[in-house]
Amino acid sequence: MTNSASDLRIDLPHLYSGKVRDIYDAGEDRLLLVASDRLSAFDVIMAEPIPNKGRVLTATSAFWFGEMADIVGSHLIATEMEGLPAAATGRIMLCRRASMLPIECIVRGYLSGSAWKEYREHGTVHGMPMPEGLVEASKLPEPIFTPSTKAESGHDQNISFEQAAVLIGREVASLAREISLAVYERGAELAAQRGIIVADTKFELGFIEGELVLADEVLTPDSSRFWPADEWTPGATPPSFDKQPVRDYLDSLDWNKQPPPPPLPAEVVDATSTRYVTAYERVTGRRFADWPGG
Repeated sequence: MTNSASDLRIDLPHLYSGKVRDIYDAGEDRLLLVASDRLSAFDVIMAEPIPNKGRVLTATSAFWFGEMADIVGSHLIATEMEGLPAAATGRIMLCRRASMLPIECIVRGYLSGSAWKEYREHGTVHGMPMPEGLVEASKLPEPIFTPSTKAESGHDQNISFEQAAVLIGREVASLAREISLAVYERGAELAAQRGIIVADTKFELGFIEGELVLADEVLTPDSSRFWPADEWTPGATPPSFDKQPVRDYLDSLDWNKQPPPPPLPAEVVDATSTRYVTAYERVTGRRFADWPGG
């Protein structure tokens, strides 16, 4: 199987490739997750990889799995594995196989994205009434759990807690909400100490031997909206530490947001790569150069 970022070949049974990750069967009820440098925008995968993006996602997730260990377990076994090509260094997570919940566990601390659109139209977020007078990027009175479905194609659909309870059972939905809020609050508090606002984030949860654990990625630039605290002003969207340079460039073009994507200029690719690395260093307080392959 080829990794679009580095022509990476893994000599294990290939199970699945998503927009970013390639998944392999590592035997003994384990999975090998390899984070590529692929980047999607408007649900279209760009032709150009973003250097170091996959390593940033892996390094960031590994950091947070460790920080959250006293709150909830994870599927992570190791970020190293013998017998892999050098290009895999820093990109892999050897994980226990989990039975994943069929919902995205989203937590919002600020009003942005689809939540802001709903509030503007109905005064609610995922059907929950919100205080009057909020504006875009307003801090919510308290973080809220706002699940969504996992769409096989197209966009996920926002659902209420009651709808999530129908899908997975009330007890499991309540536990997922409790874990998600606790992890968000821990992450937001730590990020705030480093000048970063975690506006919202999504988690993947699954069962391993009867225990509900964190899986996939945690509080990364792909799964979260990170804002620089010193640039946050309610009423406007602050710049994000993610693929915003790509989105801004694509929005400047006469492109119908359908494949094939237009080519990305080198300066847009470089700016996006820099944003991902900066997000890792700002949020974790660690040097990316110290991460394997970084």
